[in-house]
Amino acid sequence: MFRDNFSRRNIFRQLAIFLAILGPGIITGSVDNDAGGITTYSVAGALYGYGLIWTLIPSFIVLVVIQEMNARMGIVTGKGLADLIRENAGIKVTFFIFLGLLFSGIGNTTTEFAGVAGSMEVFGVSKYISVPVAAFMVWILVVKGTYKIAERIFLIFSVSLLTYIVSAIMGKPHWKEIGTSVIHWHMEMSTQSIAMVIGLVGTTIAPWMQFYMQSSVIEKGLKMKNFKYTLIDIVVGCVLTVVVAFFIMVACASTLYPNGIQINEAKDAALSLAPLAGNLASQVFAFGLFIASIFSATILPLATAFFVCEAFGFEAGIDKKWDDAKEFFTLYTSILVISAIIILIPNAPLIKISLWSQVANGILLPVVLISMIILVNNKKIMGGYVNKPLNNIISWIAVLLLVALSLTLVVLPIINR
Repeated sequence: MFRDNFSRRNIFRQLAIFLAILGPGIITGSVDNDAGGITTYSVAGALYGYGLIWTLIPSFIVLVVIQEMNARMGIVTGKGLADLIRENAGIKVTFFIFLGLLFSGIGNTTTEFAGVAGSMEVFGVSKYISVPVAAFMVWILVVKGTYKIAERIFLIFSVSLLTYIVSAIMGKPHWKEIGTSVIHWHMEMSTQSIAMVIGLVGTTIAPWMQFYMQSSVIEKGLKMKNFKYTLIDIVVGCVLTVVVAFFIMVACASTLYPNGIQINEAKDAALSLAPLAGNLASQVFAFGLFIASIFSATILPLATAFFVCEAFGFEAGIDKKWDDAKEFFTLYTSILVISAIIILIPNAPLIKISLWSQVANGILLPVVLISMIILVNNKKIMGGYVNKPLNNIISWIAVLLLVALSLTLVVLPIINR
């Protein structure tokens, strides 16, 4: 009897610890499925059917390894990734990453507001209403809220993304074909397909998320003694990321690809689903896009602001007051305003901004990963918590493949002239 009560209390205690730690892994993973990601997954499904679903498997493995490295570095050092890169790799590398992240940060946030505009247009709401209102709501949440409040809202958003499962099932997918394409995968050696693969990897494992993840575990005050719970949080977040991405690709591959319907953005996918899978599937897809866009429009500028402020030694954090972290909140506000204004410009090249910001993520990612791998293997920084051999093998393989794909993307058009 006593043993049973003790065992029950121990389970409840462990659950309480896990729920207290829960957040950074799930939130960081879920934000990967932003408007740019949804667009990329939708276009991949519409263009290649089930043919590129296999990319999610290696992406998941690498994602878990990288996120674990991030969290471990943040908890052990108590410093953000930008801080560590500046201190150990120098100003030149930091400045290069800064330029790349600032460009992709504005491009990605613009894409999020494009997602807000597109999803609300499906419900008959003009972008001149939806975008300013969404931008203001996001700004209030971060500037006037606290990390604890923001985190709870983010977790609700994360769960809401599972609505894509409904859209996919209503498209009546061919599960046998999906299984075959995953086992017997192939890739065309063309500029378009290589750019698409880089885009898929770049949106599943984005450079900005490494900086946000590390900053969020520090802001939450996590410790190594409870790292096993942090690891569960990370794995759950990665599973959620890949599951949502899978069902978005399946929804478009099952409906748009067989009918030869080409799309340029996620809104097109939502509208195209209506005559093929019904209005409910279309509306559910649009609702998921709206949630993802609002969610990511909050996090992406945060990640950029965290990086810039850490890199230049400014105060940063949601729990800070405006006067204590002026640079952080000013940069965050500026990215929101610039991105919202771009969306409201008539005939702005939103599709190009969306797709190429994902490709930029894929090209910038190896630089960030190489910096991370070097740092996490430095005993002066990490002490006894340096990488294990398997982590290094997976990380370096990912870097080499991304570099090879990026070089192929540059060289292939020259060869084909």
